[in-house]
Amino acid sequence: MNSNNKILIIIPAYNEAKSIEIVIKGIRHHFSQGDILVVNDGSTDRTSEKARGSGAVVLDLPFNLGIGGAMQAGYRYAYEKGYDIAVQVDGDGQHDPKEIPKLIEVLEKKEADMTIGSRFVGVPSYKGSVMRKVGISILAKTISIITGQKVTDPTSGFRAANRRAIQLFTRHYPQDYPEPEVLVLLSQYGLKMKEVPAALYQREFGESSITKIRSIYYMIKVLLAIFVTRVRKKPQGMGG
Repeated sequence: MNSNNKILIIIPAYNEAKSIEIVIKGIRHHFSQGDILVVNDGSTDRTSEKARGSGAVVLDLPFNLGIGGAMQAGYRYAYEKGYDIAVQVDGDGQHDPKEIPKLIEVLEKKEADMTIGSRFVGVPSYKGSVMRKVGISILAKTISIITGQKVTDPTSGFRAANRRAIQLFTRHYPQDYPEPEVLVLLSQYGLKMKEVPAALYQREFGESSITKIRSIYYMIKVLLAIFVTRVRKKPQGMGG
């Protein structure tokens, strides 16, 4: 890894008081090169307090904006503070901090502008429901066709962005279904993405907002959002 790069780990967190300390300690233990920013997305529990107590910088949003708004706030912080690379790690403990260097290495080799930790590259270890796997597969194939870049795990929240992508995200970032939509956005601006193998652990606390019953509904809404993003006129300017 290039030690000259300034790296920020962004953890979007909404009511993750039970897991946030474990996540921060794990990152510090396995990846001490990066600074840690917790974007407290209007939590009503002790997420902010526990994150600060663990030594992270905390950005408290006044109310819940959702993952899109939280991540855009994190990217704006990264851009304004001069970070070269921003890594997204969820606050629920599902991502392995030991795998962060794999995401960063691809960016440092200039092979892509964004890297995504995929559960379906290499030896698949994901144990999700059949319905969810089918939904992810449909999204992946659709986005692959639209962007011309192979995608297997469009909903993964474990990803890293270089300075160019960070700059784009400060101005334009999807709010409704950011993980899959942002891949189309990258393609519109001529930026490249690449997936690397990454494990996904089961949540120790809480549960996903996407239940089995809502999987089909979610998939249809995401597909519609992706097509709208694709046909919508490209926003002008990345700024500088």
